[in-house]
Amino acid sequence: MGKNTYMISKQAATGFTGLGTLKAEAIREASAFCEQTNKRVKVNSFIDGKPPFVLGNFPRTEIYFSCIE
Repeated sequence: MGKNTYMISKQAATGFTGLGTLKAEAIREASAFCEQTNKRVKVNSFIDGKPPFVLGNFPRTEIYFSCIE
């Protein structure tokens, strides 16, 4: 996304997965990414899909993060 700014996007396969579960998965992935360089994750912002979660509009989230010392 830019200098030390990254994005992870997650989308559920159905409308039954909770948004919190997706956010937690995305943050775990971001943490693992930053740990590869012995840094910590700093979440800068996130964008969540808007309900109702029907007809292909499944829960989704994007997190924008940086890796910091």
